[in-house]
Amino acid sequence: MQVIYSAIMGLVQGLTEFLPVSSSGHLLLAEKLLGLLGYQNANSMALAVMLHMGTLIAVAVIFWRDWIEMLRHPIKNPTLLLLFVASLPALVLVVLLGDWIDGLFTGWFLGISFFVTALFLVLIERISGKRKGSPVVNDAVTMPRAVIMGLFQGIALLPGVSRSGSTLLGGVSTGLSRGTAAKFSFMMSAPTILGSFLKEGKDAIEAGGLSSLISVETLVGVVVAAVSGWLAIRYMLKLIERISFYKFALYVALVGAAVIVMQLTGFAGFPPLAWPGAAPQPLG
Repeated sequence: MQVIYSAIMGLVQGLTEFLPVSSSGHLLLAEKLLGLLGYQNANSMALAVMLHMGTLIAVAVIFWRDWIEMLRHPIKNPTLLLLFVASLPALVLVVLLGDWIDGLFTGWFLGISFFVTALFLVLIERISGKRKGSPVVNDAVTMPRAVIMGLFQGIALLPGVSRSGSTLLGGVSTGLSRGTAAKFSFMMSAPTILGSFLKEGKDAIEAGGLSSLISVETLVGVVVAAVSGWLAIRYMLKLIERISFYKFALYVALVGAAVIVMQLTGFAGFPPLAWPGAAPQPLG
């Protein structure tokens, strides 16, 4: 049972980390729904840590040439510096608002966050759609563009707000093409995922020891997350200029509406809907 649970969570993590639908929101939703079916994990903290490793492997493999080039020529190639700068806004927000953000992971704000993601996806389609057929001038990530994409990544700390969707919006709103914005967005995920892996890994080791991170269940989750993450990145990079973000927006909005219904009815143990600053205690 735990192997199946880990495989499902790995699939959710890998696909939704890079598709613009919110991995944190879908993992929270999947955890509650799988609980209704009797699927549980005795060490969910360790599994969450290792799933981050899976998606980190996917990013490392897809962009391995870029990583090597950045490390070999850090001065000539400014991407490493741009990624560092883009990671700062989220880091500052975690330091300043970490406890408040952690409180959102009970699920009480999840339905609203999915609608925020849907709005972001509609804006991506509207902004990039207006430029269809027109050549993109200066389609390169600059320092100001990296800062803006980093600020949008900070918004995605809210569970239910897609990191890839929000950073894509930040990129296209500055004039980047979808393809360039998507590639930098996916590469931006590496420092974020690595930071989460180190922070949560430290907590997991303190709670259950290093051995808690290594088990058949967690390794299954890592492999599934890595493979599905690789597939999701490949899909997005190949079809990014042609896919309609309206379809993703409709899907996320429907998920958000379903979550709000669950919150209003208390289904699956979702806490009641509330506004920031008035977080209720989880039900049951």
